[in-house]
Amino acid sequence: MRSRQRGATFLGMVTIVAILGFGLYGVIRVFPLYMEYLAVVRAMEQTAKENPGGTQNELRTSLIRRWTIEDINSTDPYKIEIKRAGKGMIMHAAYQAKAPFVSNISLVVDFDKTVPVGAATAGL
Repeated sequence: MRSRQRGATFLGMVTIVAILGFGLYGVIRVFPLYMEYLAVVRAMEQTAKENPGGTQNELRTSLIRRWTIEDINSTDPYKIEIKRAGKGMIMHAAYQAKAPFVSNISLVVDFDKTVPVGAATAGL
């Protein structure tokens, strides 16, 4: 007979599984937000590649088309800042995305991406 038992107790195992499950649930809730962010970045980069010498209106129109095709809902294409930088343009997207977590607790993620267009400054 052993005088001392070793290993995790049932309560210890339940606690560990609960903590890991809670963390996994958080990752599952935030994953779609990151996938949509990647769609936003892809739309901006493809627009920049497609219209290297485009005006603000041309870039905005191309962004709106890509937003519709990609079915992006986390931000509006009109909230993408398009401005002149050097001899080119830059597109800047900064927004927050929310995912409900538990009851009245939400997970909030901040996204920020700048894409140079044409001959914009390369230091971005």
